[in-house]
Amino acid sequence: MSNCASTEMIAITDPDDPRIAPFRAIREKDLVGRKGLFIAEGTVVLRVLAEAPAERFSADCILVLENRLAGIEDVLAAYPDDVPVYTCNSQVMNAITGFDMHRGVLALGRITGTHSAADLAATLPDDALVVVCVGLSNHDNAGAIFRNATALGADAIFLDATSCDPLYRKAIRVSVGSVLKMPWTREGDGAALLSTLAQAGFEVIALSPQGSEALQHVSPRGRTALVLGTEGEGLPAEIMETFRTIRIPQAPGLDSLNVGNAAAIALYQLALAKGRIG
Repeated sequence: MSNCASTEMIAITDPDDPRIAPFRAIREKDLVGRKGLFIAEGTVVLRVLAEAPAERFSADCILVLENRLAGIEDVLAAYPDDVPVYTCNSQVMNAITGFDMHRGVLALGRITGTHSAADLAATLPDDALVVVCVGLSNHDNAGAIFRNATALGADAIFLDATSCDPLYRKAIRVSVGSVLKMPWTREGDGAALLSTLAQAGFEVIALSPQGSEALQHVSPRGRTALVLGTEGEGLPAEIMETFRTIRIPQAPGLDSLNVGNAAAIALYQLALAKGRIG
């Protein structure tokens, strides 16, 4: 591991310097394929990336505002010596990123390994609690779900291929780095994904305002998979007709909760029933 006092800080004075090209116009780059790369933003997320399992994630390089260096020496010291640390002033940083970069701390992360849904399920305990996202389209909600799932003791998150990428910069930031902590996979069709989990011994429970049972009456036993849909459309009829469905009772006036908030309430109840919190 590096010692920040001895780590070479590489000053960047030209926004077009090829060494920091991956950070250029990062908002636009989030909208296209990133070939296994992602941007980690902010001190908290930078710390989480340093602690992430090497078989899942690593850092290629770091870009920091020069006036932020003194405050994150301990975080930078957690990275290997071969991870370059570039520094610049705020004018150069804003020109590189394409917007006013208040946090001034960025890392270029790399995916070093992934799981298939079946392989991930096989690693989980007999009383596992997991979240399954089907068609989740909002990155803020994705980040919130990862944060809630991590805080409430879930073991993994499974996303279908139509769900948004949790390594989108904003999703990572909203999750406070939980995307880099929580085991997860993103693949395939939602119904097929749930079939894989059912075959692996999971009781599949779909959360919807139209659910047939109230959440407080659910007593999960063994492996449990909580299924969440997208805002508005919710879960496909095929899933609602195939698996057990639950709802969160609420006052009249609105037809549903935000999916991130609904996930937190449902996970709290399920984790409490499983004796994971309390």
